[in-house]
Amino acid sequence: MDQAPARTARQVLALLLAVNLLNYVDRQILSALLPAIQRDLALSDAQAGSLASAFMVVYMLAALPIGYVADRWGRPFWIRFGLGLWSLATAASGLARGFAGIFAARAAVGIGESCYGAVSPAFVAEHFPPERRGRILAYFSLAIPVGSALGYILGGALGQAWGWRHAFFAVGLPGLALMLLCLRLKEPARAPGPAQEEKPSPAAAVRSYVSLFRVPSFAYVTLAGAAMTFTLGGFAIWMPTFFHRRWGLSLSEAGTLFGGVTVAAGALGSLAGGWLADWALRRTSRAYFLVSGLGFVAGLPLIAVALALPGLRPAAAAIFLAEFFLFLNMGPINAVIVAVTDLRSHSMAFAANILVIHALGDAFSPTLMGAASDLWGGGQAGLTKALLAGSTPLALAALFCFLGMRHYDADSRRTSHV
Repeated sequence: MDQAPARTARQVLALLLAVNLLNYVDRQILSALLPAIQRDLALSDAQAGSLASAFMVVYMLAALPIGYVADRWGRPFWIRFGLGLWSLATAASGLARGFAGIFAARAAVGIGESCYGAVSPAFVAEHFPPERRGRILAYFSLAIPVGSALGYILGGALGQAWGWRHAFFAVGLPGLALMLLCLRLKEPARAPGPAQEEKPSPAAAVRSYVSLFRVPSFAYVTLAGAAMTFTLGGFAIWMPTFFHRRWGLSLSEAGTLFGGVTVAAGALGSLAGGWLADWALRRTSRAYFLVSGLGFVAGLPLIAVALALPGLRPAAAAIFLAEFFLFLNMGPINAVIVAVTDLRSHSMAFAANILVIHALGDAFSPTLMGAASDLWGGGQAGLTKALLAGSTPLALAALFCFLGMRHYDADSRRTSHV
């Protein structure tokens, strides 16, 4: 397959990076607006928490059928459809008059973002040559820390100035303008592959997904992502509370501090990881797994140091360094998925990855860390122990990366992925 012209490739990256930023803004804005929503709609804590679950469960489960269909019948439609759906659903959240309305709207956001998440990383990667994909997917992954932070910041600012309903309108409607720009997207030339050999059916879909996990590199990179997501998902919820309990920061101060550290470390780590992996790729074909694994090895002890340090500033600095190393994998892990799965199965591969990393990762880790904190006495001491225990899966993430290295060359040679 010929790569897209350089100018077209850059335009696709710029457009879909902008869409991905909006993706994470619309995903995270709920957290910033939740106190006002609870007050106005008289929601219990359980109902409020279920709004996040509505998004995540639907997001995970919708990815599988969407990825299967998109690989067979074209991906630009699903990018546009997903963007339009989640944008309208985000805006519709501002119209909700009760729990059922906002629950349904957040579930619809999950469907829309699942369309995009299953399709867009490989679609972007295929516009660039293999030796540049680590950096390109690192640029694309910048949306995770930056968009998430913007969701918190914009949600707080717009909610304070205009109210939570208008905040949803303000961040939802721009997606419709981006959807119009996405009308120009075209499927890059793709060679015929195994994904087209069976007539689409539920049984064929199951066989296709099962076959992905028979590729050792894909299985290991997915398990590594799940272990990382378990830790980072739990920390995203509990670290502001840790800062509040440990050093007496207000909830606003704690959230701002952790959000600022995360966006800076995440952006720098993602860019550095993509550049470093592509540089190392000239020396070893296993560079994507190697850089990711070493990042996990470096990040784990830094978390332990941050939790033990007696001062706020050195602890924040240690958290910054830990997150910098943990975000090195953002581009390389996605590049592995593209490299070791067949060209006609890329969307399915990302859909399967989405399901597993969240089902085994952040779908339950915040609850488990909270329960562990209670078990160990609660307060600062209990939460510190829970966070330390919750960081240990990073050792598994590193192990899975190093195990995956052994299979990468053979797996990448067997696929049609250029």
